[in-house]
Amino acid sequence: MAASSSGNSTLMQKLCTFIRFKSVRCVSQCNASIRTVCTSGSTCQLQPKIQSKSVSSQLRGVVGLEIHAQIQATSKLFACSRVAFCSPPNSSVAFLDASLPGTLPVLNRRCVEAAVITGLALNCTINRKSLFDRKHYFYADMPAGYQITQQRLPIAVNGSLTYSYLGGKKRNQVLSRCVRIKQIQLEQDSGKSLHDDQRSQTLIDLNRAGVGLMELVMEADMSCGDEAAAAVRELQLILQTLGTCQGNMSEGQLRVDANVSVHRPGEPLGVRTEVKNINSARYVARAIDYEIQRQKEVLENGGIIVNETRAFDSKSGTTIPMRDKEGLQDYRFMPEPNLPPLFVYEDEASVPAGVDPTQLVMIDRLKAELPELPGVRRARLVEQYKILPEHSFTLVNEDGLMEYFERVVWNTKAEPRKVIGWVMQELLGNLNQQSLKIAQSPVSPEALADLLNVLESGHISSSAAKVVFQEMWKAPEKAVEQLVKELDLGLVSDREKLLKICQKVVDTHPEQVQVIRAGNKKVLNKLMGAVQKETKGRADPVQVRSILEEMTS
Repeated sequence: MAASSSGNSTLMQKLCTFIRFKSVRCVSQCNASIRTVCTSGSTCQLQPKIQSKSVSSQLRGVVGLEIHAQIQATSKLFACSRVAFCSPPNSSVAFLDASLPGTLPVLNRRCVEAAVITGLALNCTINRKSLFDRKHYFYADMPAGYQITQQRLPIAVNGSLTYSYLGGKKRNQVLSRCVRIKQIQLEQDSGKSLHDDQRSQTLIDLNRAGVGLMELVMEADMSCGDEAAAAVRELQLILQTLGTCQGNMSEGQLRVDANVSVHRPGEPLGVRTEVKNINSARYVARAIDYEIQRQKEVLENGGIIVNETRAFDSKSGTTIPMRDKEGLQDYRFMPEPNLPPLFVYEDEASVPAGVDPTQLVMIDRLKAELPELPGVRRARLVEQYKILPEHSFTLVNEDGLMEYFERVVWNTKAEPRKVIGWVMQELLGNLNQQSLKIAQSPVSPEALADLLNVLESGHISSSAAKVVFQEMWKAPEKAVEQLVKELDLGLVSDREKLLKICQKVVDTHPEQVQVIRAGNKKVLNKLMGAVQKETKGRADPVQVRSILEEMTS
């Protein structure tokens, strides 16, 4: 009996209505409607051992990450119930999701392909054969009492992720790092518990139960919050580029668990704590940096680090204990009896005789469909357009900005390095000020290209072009030439008119003229600024400089 059907909605509404759980401190009873939930917290225990004052400065942070990425698919990993965010509670629940007796899992091919594509993009070895296992533990929002995962033989192993971030004293140096990826495994997500403290009850929503996840395990190769946050952002970009995960952390599509410890270089790693379910890259950095500093202070004060699970409180910027992990939890892993081994094939030549290749997951076909990845994009932008590496990071990291930039370049005579200045300063400045996305910009790439073409033609000055841009932002329906005419911002190039204005400026700035004649030619720029002020930025700068040089010689 397959569990890939979510029909008979009337029956499912009755079976999957809110299940109420009364939460108490200790597990004391269990019946059809009430289950007890036990939670505990622990704090660091102190011991009289005295550390030297320099211990904190000697200790270094060690950070590893476990990231759960929700696979972008229309249905769940083992059932055909749809995947949708913010659906009414328990409205997308198949019989398998509710763990009804007799239901069987049916593997979603899309989820397998997503895991393989992700593994290829992260330089992983794709296991031609992988296995599914049951991981047993009690959660109120996991009706089966176990999770189907890949503990023994995951689908991808031994990968790497290269990421970069801005570091240095002024945070303007691009620093590159590489973190090893131990494995990528397919597994089910759990349901969601909604706690009602006023009524002392917990409501269960099973919409998320059974949604396909990729768990990516990163080795402890990072040392601080900035590195971890940069790795998460880079992974997020890669997954979004591949289309295997939307990566919206605010919706729980990408969840980060950070394993943090401190130690002295050359010595064994210290006792680690796990900070669970961090839901933004910025919080990843803050949580890890706080936890590293907390552990240093505990050791400096003669304490010991307790192996525990902690949560990050974004309001206070601190981590708080949830439960200790001193006792080894027995998950009672066992092979999943209802799923055969998962095979993927290199190419059609490796497919067994009599098997239809179109029904299989083929690595060479998926490899050929890989898009241009973020790291390759950045390198291409720097090489092709001669822009700075930090600019390439902004272009790639901002959704849609690279496409906007390239469309401007294709439609203008201006040099790419001049275009990048306008995109970074004028465009992003206005977007950030109004909290808009690139797609919401009232100034299209073609309109900005028109403005730059007018600027390159010498009909307006740079300062006048900035005024026109602001007017274009307010009235995007108006053409550049129309705004230049309405605002009377055309370049003043009449020599007789410029001579009169320059003479007036020279006469009213005798001290600067004397300094220039004494040999300090840099002061000429002040006189040019005065001329531009007189003409409201419309004076031809080339002619103005020539005239002023003659008058002050």
